[in-house]
Amino acid sequence: MRASRLLSILLLLQDRGRLTAHQLAGELDVSVRTVYRDIEALSEAGVPVYAELGAGGGYQLLDGYRTRLTGLTPQEAATIFLAGVPDAAAELGLGAVLTTAELKLRAALPDRLGRHADEIRDRFHLDAAGWFRETETNPHLAPLAGAVWEQRRCRMRYRRWRAPHEVDRVIEPLGVVLKAGVWYFVAVVDPGSPPRTYRVATILELEVLDETFTRPADFDLASSWAAWAADFERRLHRAGATVRFSPAALTRIPYLMTRAMARETRDRATTPDADGWTTITLPIESVAHAHAEFLRLGADVEVLAPPELRTLMHESAARMLTLYTP
Repeated sequence: MRASRLLSILLLLQDRGRLTAHQLAGELDVSVRTVYRDIEALSEAGVPVYAELGAGGGYQLLDGYRTRLTGLTPQEAATIFLAGVPDAAAELGLGAVLTTAELKLRAALPDRLGRHADEIRDRFHLDAAGWFRETETNPHLAPLAGAVWEQRRCRMRYRRWRAPHEVDRVIEPLGVVLKAGVWYFVAVVDPGSPPRTYRVATILELEVLDETFTRPADFDLASSWAAWAADFERRLHRAGATVRFSPAALTRIPYLMTRAMARETRDRATTPDADGWTTITLPIESVAHAHAEFLRLGADVEVLAPPELRTLMHESAARMLTLYTP
C-alpha cells in the first residue's frame, strides 16, 4: 500500500510540478503527517524531491528528473491501453501522437506487462459512436482543438435553428467533449460571461486568430459539461403527457424512448390496473415529438392527456385503419 502511495506522489509531482503537503494529502486521502513521512522516504530512496518554503511554496522534483513507468501493475497497464479511443484521437488530429505515445509506453513496460496489454486490446474494444446515425464530418475539429490547447481566440460562423440561422462569433474555446459519437465544444463568447456549449458540426467557417486569452481559473470542463447536459435535458422536456402502457410497452420503452422518458417510466410506474396497464405522466419535448414517439408503441399505448396529443394519436390510428382495411 505504501509503495503504491509513494509512486503516486512521484507521478503527481512529475505531472503537476509543485504541490503542497496539503494538496498531496487531499489527492491521496491521507493525513499531512503521512505525506511528510512519504516525502522523507522518497528522499532517502534517492528521488530528488525538495521543499520550497514560503507563500507559493511546496514540494517539487529537481528540474529534468523523470521516472520510468516500471511501477505499473498489470491491471493499470491494461487500463491505459483499454482507455484509448483511436478514432476520436484521429479526428482531433492526434492519431499519430497517440500511436507514438503507446509505442513509448509499451517500450517502457516489462515484457510481461506489454503482452498483457496486447491481450486486453485483442479482447475489448471501445466504440464511442451511437447506433443508427451517420457519423458527422467535423473538418473544423482539429484546428478548434489546437486553439483550445494553445488558448487562442477563434472567429467562427455557425448554423443554428432560430433566425438568423447563420451567426458570426469571436470565441475563446475552453474544451471539447465527445458525447455518444457527437463532438461538442465549450467556449466563452463575451469575456466575463458564462461559457456556452455548441455542436462542432454546426461550424460553417473557422479562423484561428493570433490573439490569445486566459482561461478562467475556476473553469472545470467535466463539471461544466455535466451541468450543461442536465440543464439541456430539463429545458428539452418542457411539457408532460399522461399515458397508459401495456406490460409489453413497458419492456420496450428503454429501447425506444429518450433517456428521460425511460427513467421517468421506471421511477413513476404505479400499480397496474385490472387490465395490467400502467398509467404514468411523462416529460415530453412537445406534442409533435411525443406523437412520433408514442406511435412507435402501436396499440400498446393510450394517450389520456393532453387533449391535442390524444387527438393526433386518434387521427393517426384512423388513417392507418383506412390504409389497412381490405
